[in-house]
Amino acid sequence: QVELVASGGGLVQTGGSLRLSCLVAERTDSSFGMGWFRQAPGKEREFVAAISWKGGVTYYQNSVKGRFTISRDNAKNTVYLQMNSLKPEDTAVYYCAHGTTYLPRTLDEYDYWGQGTQVTVSS
Repeated sequence: QVELVASGGGLVQTGGSLRLSCLVAERTDSSFGMGWFRQAPGKEREFVAAISWKGGVTYYQNSVKGRFTISRDNAKNTVYLQMNSLKPEDTAVYYCAHGTTYLPRTLDEYDYWGQGTQVTVSS
């Protein structure tokens, strides 16, 4: 069992920044990647970004490339999502997740999920 605790969401104006954190409460196999997803009201959960736990290789959804940065601090068992130049369309509940592959990019490559943190971008 892996517990993930996400934090850092909030209300921000267009163009602002937020940093989300995801604490992995249980030690996991370091071969697996971690990721962030988001879900807006009435929409399906969508992939945002992923990072390989050991090597620091990253992968992003096209709409967030150049604005969002995923990173990790293995000593703190924490994964971050730095979000800059936020837009109203970024408004969603953001979820961190534990992967089952090296660089997981699809929903079925994840097995444990955090509780979600709300990000709201006002226009």
